[in-house]
Amino acid sequence: MKTTIEGKIALVTGSNRGIGRAIVEALFERGASKVYATARDTAALAPLVETYGNRVEALALDVTDPDQVNRIAEQTNDAQVVVNNAGVANGANLFEGDLGPSRQEFEVNYWGSLNVARSFVPVILSNGGGALVNISSVGGLVNFPMFPTYSDSKAAVHSLTQGIRQLKKAEGLQVVGVYPGPVDTDMAADFDFEKASPASVAGEILDAVEAGAEEVFPDPMAKGFAEPYEAGAKTLERATIAMMEGAAAEA
Repeated sequence: MKTTIEGKIALVTGSNRGIGRAIVEALFERGASKVYATARDTAALAPLVETYGNRVEALALDVTDPDQVNRIAEQTNDAQVVVNNAGVANGANLFEGDLGPSRQEFEVNYWGSLNVARSFVPVILSNGGGALVNISSVGGLVNFPMFPTYSDSKAAVHSLTQGIRQLKKAEGLQVVGVYPGPVDTDMAADFDFEKASPASVAGEILDAVEAGAEEVFPDPMAKGFAEPYEAGAKTLERATIAMMEGAAAEA
């Protein structure tokens, strides 16, 4: 199942910066007719509105508020492509400090994605089918100990993506899981890895949507996870441990 972007109406959560903003820009480059760009603060979406005019509609959306998500879904009931991009990474410690930041990661990354899926999958299907894109992470496939609870939350997004796909594929819903490595965004500013550009990642994501892919590994580091992922989760875990040990030895 594949979804052509040209002429489609899309909604992107967390559109104010990073991957989300780059996806909005890439959607227009591929001929999307309209994009609902959402963020908690619509003032942060002003540059998109200035660039694309009435082709983009800026909407305030906190994905952790299911009532607000429902209201936005009613307001944007012509959406055909929905990108679950809003996310946070707090770098919580498993054994020290307050767990509040970890809970926020789950509230935004998992529960926010689920809220959007519950409200928007019926919208997409009512418009003849289309695509739901969930942004997980390579950390959702194997836990990275420097951000363990973020990895946990993205593992939940990975599982959610699989579940939605199994439940709704026969009804005409394309479900794409995205598993990026480090991307040059504010969220990854403190990560000491080579980082891909948001624009290149956005392009890979839309390539996958239009090709009918179920998963996309959109950057050089992430591409190293594709074959182990296909081979099995334990293979991926061992490969990641070896990679981390090698990095520690070089430090």
